[in-house]
Amino acid sequence: MMGIHNDKERYNALVHDEGILRTLFKAVKSSTSGSGFDRVFITGVSPVVLSDITSGYNIAKDIYFKKQLNDICGFTEKEVISALVDIVESCGIESGKSNGAVENALDIMKTYYNGYCFVPRLNQYIYNPTLCLYFFDQFQEMCDYPRKMLDSNLATDESKLEYVAQIPMGREIIVSMMERDNHLEVGDLSDRFGIREMLDESFKNNMFIVSFLYYFGVLTLAGETEDLNLKLKVPNLVMQSLYVERVQRMLLPEPAIRDEGRLAAAKVYQKGDMEPLCNFVENSYFSVFKNRDYRWANELVLKTAFLTLLYNDIIFIMDSETELKRRYADLTMIIRPDKRYGKIFDVLIEFKFVTLKDACMTGEEAKRLSKEALYGLPQIKKAFEEGEKQVIQYGKHLDEKYGNLRLQKFVVVALGFERVCFRKLT
Repeated sequence: MMGIHNDKERYNALVHDEGILRTLFKAVKSSTSGSGFDRVFITGVSPVVLSDITSGYNIAKDIYFKKQLNDICGFTEKEVISALVDIVESCGIESGKSNGAVENALDIMKTYYNGYCFVPRLNQYIYNPTLCLYFFDQFQEMCDYPRKMLDSNLATDESKLEYVAQIPMGREIIVSMMERDNHLEVGDLSDRFGIREMLDESFKNNMFIVSFLYYFGVLTLAGETEDLNLKLKVPNLVMQSLYVERVQRMLLPEPAIRDEGRLAAAKVYQKGDMEPLCNFVENSYFSVFKNRDYRWANELVLKTAFLTLLYNDIIFIMDSETELKRRYADLTMIIRPDKRYGKIFDVLIEFKFVTLKDACMTGEEAKRLSKEALYGLPQIKKAFEEGEKQVIQYGKHLDEKYGNLRLQKFVVVALGFERVCFRKLT
């Protein structure tokens, strides 16, 4: 093995011929024929490995779609509540406030950690155990929530998205999953795909990409469509943060540029100042979109640009398409309950996108518009009017839902991928 330098050759040496891993599985297989094991239960082995071991272990039976095993590797809400009750009691929180403490902790855990399902047509979601144990450990030790909601042990999952982003259609899939409640559809999930398929571009179709993301935990089942395709979605806010980070690095590869964008974004919730962020998106972010990307020209791209820069789960509960009385606000940033002591703002943003075609102009003509001319365009005025009505309504609903908000409200309008303007509501 020491003489093998190529990663593919090293992997093949493990799973093919008389490789160590293949030999191990062959030994386990032979031990099930009456001379050793009656039952063998294997977990944590990806379809990649099982596919490449081939005849070394061709007696395996997949059981991960069985209804009774959906919660075998995760926590149910009942189990999470039980643990939170014990922690709240051990922290000595007053009995009159203990129920509220449990409910508040459960709400934040549900937002960040819940949402996994492994059985089609089963409306039972479970909590990520790694993240729950991370939260419990921090909560019990400090009697406070973790500063970061993402356990660094799961940060390696971001590399799976990096791999997918290099696949021709992978970039579009990752960007599309930034939309709340957006889902991917496939006829079925691939049972096996080996290293050959992962390295061969001709195998990397939609089913391959979706299956890969599902098996590695960054997508989960979300039921079936009316025509009986499987639906898959991003499980929760922690997993969405990985998509956010990947999209930001994909579109803004230079660290210095990303830092500039984050500084501009911070002024929105620190000072209530949207102008630096709009200028950054217009001058730095939109420049990465080429002519071919105009097929993406819609509010989703605009929301994606702002969300990737504003995303901060240390301070906020971030939500794109927040449901408010059967209506959806484009982007809300609600300060976490344990962070409300800070001198920062909650944020509500409504996005509108005016195409160059609707404005009857070219990209070059849009770039040459003065600020006054831009704001004076009839299409821009109409977009602002619609957005302001929505923001006023959403703001009232947010105040009713949360109360005691320091809410900064904005309407942001883009003209193609050339210009960005905004209006702040008081």
